[in-house]
Amino acid sequence: MTGRYLALPRVLCLITAGEQLLLLRGAPDKRIWPNLYNGVGGHVERGEDVRAAALREIAEETGLAVENLQLRGVVNIAPDETGVGVIMFVFTAQAVGRAVRSSTEGAPVWVGPGQLEELDLVPDLPLILPRALGLCQGLFFGHYSYDEEGQLVTCFFPPLLPEGRS
Repeated sequence: MTGRYLALPRVLCLITAGEQLLLLRGAPDKRIWPNLYNGVGGHVERGEDVRAAALREIAEETGLAVENLQLRGVVNIAPDETGVGVIMFVFTAQAVGRAVRSSTEGAPVWVGPGQLEELDLVPDLPLILPRALGLCQGLFFGHYSYDEEGQLVTCFFPPLLPEGRS
């Protein structure tokens, strides 16, 4: 097993309703990314498949029902100092209705097309959104690691093409 490590499965769900995107503003007391905006998601529970985990997390964190749940990408996040990494499964879905409720994880907020630049997003969300929401055909794959200064280093396949090219 030399050179191998464990990876925890997680899901990230990007939910839309028309042109709006549902983001979760993390609770102020969250250990990771308090008060930052992210998609909905979390850990995959023991014995649960990633699709079921996505649906459960959406219901727990927003109260929403969704349709057209689709796997859009897989991101491998290199292990931290404990030797444990993360495999993140990125889903998209359309909301059935717009009524949401908060949870201990944070407050769901519907965001319009021009509002993303005004929000404090988790660091990788601006990289994931265009890939998951349509600028990438089929599945995308990503790899995250951190450099010596603790800065996020990302690599995605396929790369995004400049706008207007296919």
